[in-house]
Amino acid sequence: MRKHSHGPAWGSFIRNALLVLVLLAMIYAAFNLRLPSVDELQTRIEAYGWAAWIIFILLYAVVAMTPIPVTIMAVSGGFIFGVLEGSLLSVVGVLIGCWAAYHLARLLGTEAVRRLLGSHAETVESHLEDAGFQAVCALRLMPGVPYWPVNYGSGAFGVTQRDFVVASVISTVPGQVSLVALGAFIAEPSVLYGVVVGVAWIVVIVMTIWAYRSWRGTSSRPFPGS
Repeated sequence: MRKHSHGPAWGSFIRNALLVLVLLAMIYAAFNLRLPSVDELQTRIEAYGWAAWIIFILLYAVVAMTPIPVTIMAVSGGFIFGVLEGSLLSVVGVLIGCWAAYHLARLLGTEAVRRLLGSHAETVESHLEDAGFQAVCALRLMPGVPYWPVNYGSGAFGVTQRDFVVASVISTVPGQVSLVALGAFIAEPSVLYGVVVGVAWIVVIVMTIWAYRSWRGTSSRPFPGS
């Protein structure tokens, strides 16, 4: 007599249960969680003393996994830690969050991520399905495109981990530096910080055009990894 395997049923149950938990967390974060002001966030983080770096990175990683905009975290990084430390901590935090969301999407599976993305699903899937380095770069750099749909969509729709990580690192750094420098400028206005903000945004604009053209196959010199 052949024994029936209960593996697929249990696998489906676990994925659906995990999807429900993630959806509930997303809904709660979107409607109930509000990041404090920069001043308040500075007070709370600095209260941890030597562990302030770790707390900031962990908090940033969590924010990057949710629909909460990451902008205030990057600006706070510059306000609290300055340009150099703030840029390093912000980049590390946001990349950890992006990487975690990518692997969570792989665990959930394609259908579950489609439901998770909701109204973003069709757009994200059409851009990322079996895509790679250029697509992730272009979406990361485009103004108005949140981080979280790109993170989950990349994991669910066939972007390799190598392409996702490399593209995220390259495309995230200029934007993070510009926002961190803005926070540092708010805390201590100076010509240097103003120049850093301006240069970083020029780099973001140039990279956005380059990534988009490369993705569409019109660039004479495509991005590395193409």
